[in-house]
Amino acid sequence: MGSHRRLAPSGSDRGASVAVVLSAAAAALAAVPAAATPHDDTRTKVDRLYEEAENATEAYNKADERADALREQVGTAQDRIARQQERINSMREALGSLAGAQYRSGGLAPSFALLFSDDPDDYLDKAAVLDRITAHQAGELKGLQEALRELAQERAEAARKLGELDRSRKAVATHKKTVEHKLAQARRLLNALPDDERAVYDRASRSGRTDLPDLGAAAPASGRAAAAVAAARSALGKPYLWGASGPSGFDCSGLMQWSYAQAGVSLPRTSQAQRYAGRQVPLSQAQPGDLVIYRSDASHVGMYMGGGQVIHAPYPGAPVRYDPVGMMPVSSVTRV
Repeated sequence: MGSHRRLAPSGSDRGASVAVVLSAAAAALAAVPAAATPHDDTRTKVDRLYEEAENATEAYNKADERADALREQVGTAQDRIARQQERINSMREALGSLAGAQYRSGGLAPSFALLFSDDPDDYLDKAAVLDRITAHQAGELKGLQEALRELAQERAEAARKLGELDRSRKAVATHKKTVEHKLAQARRLLNALPDDERAVYDRASRSGRTDLPDLGAAAPASGRAAAAVAAARSALGKPYLWGASGPSGFDCSGLMQWSYAQAGVSLPRTSQAQRYAGRQVPLSQAQPGDLVIYRSDASHVGMYMGGGQVIHAPYPGAPVRYDPVGMMPVSSVTRV
């Protein structure tokens, strides 16, 4: 029987084998995701910090708005307490005069001194057995009793609101510290980037999605929307200032509130509340003046201007400007 020998590969076969090996190696390398550069990681961290700062800013605005409302309520309550106290003083004086007149005429019962007691309830419990108290006097005393009860309720309510105001002030301070901390971190990270990388970050923040519907160039839905659009345009170039609602600087929801205020429309202070300040419409039907709410937590808002563009206050260091409507995930669109 003849022996079997392995044939040595020809030159062309060797070339083919090498090609196969190289091809397989290239495919294997392609399957391994490219490692993120430190700069990519920095930009991702900056995005996250800005988003967290924006959330904290909205919480700050909400707490600050609540504190303003509580301050007004406390002031109103204190005014009512002062007026009620004046009324009680007048009633006490009138009853004192009546008691003096009865005393001078010799008709004052000893128990009439209870008029000046701090416990008119106790007095009224006993007044029924006093044969010297007239129906008029009893009516006056009953009025005093009601006034004192109302005064006690007003004071208790004012104390409750003062406590709530104190808690709201503390919340404002806490959210302020959080915002400042996040923004300081973001600034440090951005400042550490080379100039060209910072430019890349800015371009990336202004890029839009390409899978959005054709929005065209529709006209504003109403006269007030047109006035708000004009106001927003007048704010172009103004700086981003967190917690600010114009006219020298704005955060995102502050710009919307100010723009619509110029049109005579009062919007809530936060983007979460602005989401429900009107009728929800599909993005495909957006018209200039509509509020475009971003992210699932509604932490950012811009105003649609037509042609697939919004005006908004982006983040610290970026002025009020135009950007593509699809610059970040759209949560909803509100027509005011």
